[in-house]
Amino acid sequence: MTPTDRQRAAMGRLGVHAEAGDWCWIDKIPQPPAEVLEAAGSPRIRPAGLPFLGMVGVVLGAPFMPLLMLLSLASDAEEAVKRSLGTQQEKDSWRAKKENDKRRDAAIVQQGFDKVFDGNWHGLAGQFLLHWYSHSTHHQRMLLATPKEIVLAAPPKRVSVGRERKLQVVARLPLSQATLVDPFSGEFETRMLLIRFRDGSWLRVDTEQLRGDLHTYALRQPLPDN
Repeated sequence: MTPTDRQRAAMGRLGVHAEAGDWCWIDKIPQPPAEVLEAAGSPRIRPAGLPFLGMVGVVLGAPFMPLLMLLSLASDAEEAVKRSLGTQQEKDSWRAKKENDKRRDAAIVQQGFDKVFDGNWHGLAGQFLLHWYSHSTHHQRMLLATPKEIVLAAPPKRVSVGRERKLQVVARLPLSQATLVDPFSGEFETRMLLIRFRDGSWLRVDTEQLRGDLHTYALRQPLPDN
C-alpha cells in the first residue's frame, strides 16, 4: 500500500470523510508561565520518548550514520559540480531558487512563523496547544480537513510502527472555530500550514508532504477576516 492508501484506510476506520489529509507535527512547545500551566491543570507539554522498539532501531542504525553523512556530503559535492558545469539558463534558475528560498526564510522570521504559535497563551491557539499532548503522547498527528471541521487523529501513545492502525480521533475543530491557512497564499513552497482560530491566534503545523493536498485544500478556502 502507498502512504496515500494507508491514510485512506485510516480515514475509513475513523469514519471521517476528508477532502484532504496528511501526517503533521508541531515544533517544540515553549515553557508556559507557571500560572498558565497551573490554570490548565499542569498538562504534558512534551511528547513521550521513543518506545523500546524505536530505541532499538536507533541503536542498530547508529553505526551507519557516518556512511550516510559521507553519502550526503558526496551528493552535495556532486550537485555543486553539476551547478558549476550547467548552462547559463540552469545557473540562473538555481540563483533564482536560492533567492526565493532566502525571501521565504526571511518572511517566515519576519512574520513570526518560525515559532510554534503566536505567543498568546490566553488565546484560543495557546489554550489548544497546552493540551496537545494530553490527548496523545505521540509526536505526530494525522490532520484531516473535512467540509465541516478539522480533525486531528493519533495513536493514544507514541509508537514506532503501525501508526495508522492505532489511530484515534483526539481533537475536532469546527470550521466556525478554526480554519486551515497557507500563510503565504502559495507564494512559497513549504511544509508549513497554520490552524488559525476565530480570535486571530494561530498554531503552526508542518506536514510530511511538501505542498501536498492539504496545502491545495487550504489555498481553495477563503481567507479568514482576521
